[in-house]
Amino acid sequence: MSGNFFCEGVEMASQRSLFNALGHTDEEMKRPLVGIVSSYNEIVPGHMNIDKIVDAVKLGVAMGGGTPVVFPAIAVCDGIAMGHKGMKYSLVTRDLIADSTECMALAHHFDALVMVPNCDKNVPGLLMAAARVNIPTIFVSGGPMLAGHVGGKKTSLSSMFEAVGAYTAGKISDDVLKDYELHTCPTCGSCSGMYTANSMNCLTEVLGMGLRGNGTIPAVYSERIKLAKLAGMQVMELYRKNIRPRDIMTKEAFRNALTADMALGCSTNSMLHLPAIANECGIEINLDMANEISAKTPNICHLAPAGHTYMEDLNEAGGIYAVLNELSKKNLINTDCMTCTGKNVGENIKGCVNRDPETIRPIDNPYSQTGGIAVLRGNLAPDSCVVKRAAVAPEMLVHSGPARVFDSEEEAIKVIYEGGIKAGDVVVIRYEGPAGGPGMREMLSPTSAIAGAGLDKEVALITDGRFSGATRGAAIGHVSPEAVNGGTIAYVKDGDIISIDIPNCKITLEVSDEELAERRKTMPLKKKTDITGYLRRYADMVSSADKGAVINKF
Repeated sequence: MSGNFFCEGVEMASQRSLFNALGHTDEEMKRPLVGIVSSYNEIVPGHMNIDKIVDAVKLGVAMGGGTPVVFPAIAVCDGIAMGHKGMKYSLVTRDLIADSTECMALAHHFDALVMVPNCDKNVPGLLMAAARVNIPTIFVSGGPMLAGHVGGKKTSLSSMFEAVGAYTAGKISDDVLKDYELHTCPTCGSCSGMYTANSMNCLTEVLGMGLRGNGTIPAVYSERIKLAKLAGMQVMELYRKNIRPRDIMTKEAFRNALTADMALGCSTNSMLHLPAIANECGIEINLDMANEISAKTPNICHLAPAGHTYMEDLNEAGGIYAVLNELSKKNLINTDCMTCTGKNVGENIKGCVNRDPETIRPIDNPYSQTGGIAVLRGNLAPDSCVVKRAAVAPEMLVHSGPARVFDSEEEAIKVIYEGGIKAGDVVVIRYEGPAGGPGMREMLSPTSAIAGAGLDKEVALITDGRFSGATRGAAIGHVSPEAVNGGTIAYVKDGDIISIDIPNCKITLEVSDEELAERRKTMPLKKKTDITGYLRRYADMVSSADKGAVINKF
């Protein structure tokens, strides 16, 4: 095995003196230099255990013959940021993470990388960086949280947010709310349902960038530590064989990820992140691909918030490999794709049995014959919008009702908590898109308030912002073009009828073209003028949601 870039030659003597200052021995200098990107911090529950994961990765790298060197990546907890200005700083960190990791990796000429992410934008940000840097790389996440228990039933963060809505609606007592508060999130780890963090960690496994169990082994299991050691050792195999991220993340691999996305019923945020990661690989994902794949992919998992199973249940059922094996029975997965194991998908999933047909439905007995996410189009969203179809009540798949229009999340929340939303309404929250927000805030608080009040089977919510993976109900986000860019959503008025047809992928504002043209002349757009700092730069550069809300379009 060759040594690292700095190990030989008089021209590198100055650099070696700095490694000497780090306490590196000659033996360490002769080994490949492996960067371990640690997302450890003490504010995100999904990251508080990552120091232990990183220690295990370091051991694995050393056992495999490399020299491990740790450097950091930031991460925002979406749950803590939810419902206030902090949520503007969630999606925008995806590009900060990608940019800063690229800078660190290339400035210090690492030979390989191990990415240790866990929550929300942290995972796609590091996948974007892996594609950019394109040196041998493997992922190992911090792992999911165990489900909570309240009233003898398993719970997750979506249950907590809905409990707040139920309390505000007078449906539960102080004591019950406190019980949820104390027992919903019982361990470290990414929140226990199929929310964004777990969606992306599972899809990392599907893409081939993480070992088996990356998405599902609970954070508190010793098996997670073993997985981290194995990842450290395996990155050295990738280095020896010169297998790089863009060798793994091919167009076929992204099709596999979209297929698994539909089968699992992942967060709608995957419709932002997969196109953004693919973009860094020089691959275009058109959202029409999502509907094409969804049309032939059965939805075989209903994890929270869509159902009453959790990440620990998916892990016990056989995990992502068992899901892929089910999908392969109908030739829905390309089994020839290379993965970080050094083997292809078919070799990886061979013999992976579905051990729980309640958690992973057999392919011939799915929840639905079509996938868990749908992309809708119509005059309200000419460039598309997205809904987690698997989490929509059957009676809301087709709905028509009067619009209740709000120009911010705060305005909507106030009216919802005051009981001002009635059965049949279509709540519209605009000026919350990537540029208009800026930052495209998640609307978990409004949707949870609606669900907590028992209206999730009677009220729809539409926004140019986005939704947490914890959202359930007829929650339609990513409306493009967004309001600040003159999208139709900017011209909706209270009382306008909006028709939603999820099975046929249509959304319609029942207003004539002539009336809309008149409104465009008389209703000025509301552009924020008080945005400063990073948000100002982000708002000026970010693409629309249908393009993945990316900064750099390749």
